[in-house]
Amino acid sequence: MTAPDAEFEGYVAGTWELDPVHSHIGFIARHLMVSKVRGHFTTFHAEVVTAPNPLDSSATATIDLSSVTTGNEMRDNDLRSSNFFDTATHPEMTFRSTGIRRDGDDLVVDGDLTIRGVTKPVSLTVEVNGFGPDPYGGTRAGFSARGEINRNDFGVSFNAPVPGGVMISERIQIEIEAEAVLKKD
Repeated sequence: MTAPDAEFEGYVAGTWELDPVHSHIGFIARHLMVSKVRGHFTTFHAEVVTAPNPLDSSATATIDLSSVTTGNEMRDNDLRSSNFFDTATHPEMTFRSTGIRRDGDDLVVDGDLTIRGVTKPVSLTVEVNGFGPDPYGGTRAGFSARGEINRNDFGVSFNAPVPGGVMISERIQIEIEAEAVLKKD
């Protein structure tokens, strides 16, 4: 189960489940082209499998879109509506990795992201933050990931013109901070 890797100190091969209390799956959108609005999801399930060769590892995630929160109830309800996520018809967003590769100094996880029933390839730049024991006798791993999508590619295309531009950017930044717990055999 444990395979040391010189590249990642303390590297542990195994199957990991995200700890939702210590993880964050969020996004950033430009609003009125003058500011950024941040949001995140409070309900999700994700699993990471670290392989003996880190480049053979994989990840999957299912996010409950109705759990979106931006700190504004009216905006959150609009995001849940058919204008955006259409959670009545498409309650979940999913991600399944298809490969891991090096891009210069960066580690990139390629995968398929599905929103509103539309699946498109997405690449996330990943940082491996470390592996170590927790105070409960378990083992934890930490990862950070960043990426960007065009929401129109997924049919999330509602917008409104405003003087000088549009209300919401097409480009959405993705931010993930993941703390995972090693599953016991």
